Amino acid sequence: MYDPKPIDLSDVVLPEDLLELTELIAQNVHDVWAASRIKEGWKYGPVKDSEKKETPLLVPYEDLPESEKDYDRNTAFETLKLIVKMGYNITK
Repeated sequence: MYDPKPIDLSDVVLPEDLLELTELIAQNVHDVWAASRIKEGWKYGPVKDSEKKETPLLVPYEDLPESEKDYDRNTAFETLKLIVKMGYNITK
């Protein structure tokens, strides 16, 4: 049985400028996902239907439900925290 063991990032505090970057990364994560689905033949549909390759999530990021935005934000946030934890510096 798979037992996920993510790196403990609870001690990482992101600086304010990286917090602002989180939303941009989240939007890009969604766009990358959407582009991949479209390339695979998926299209917008009112409910997810794997056989028809339809999903209600093929919409611009700003039109997503907050729960979906939060999923993308969490991915971005945890990725940035991991980068910092591993000792990398992100500069603009």
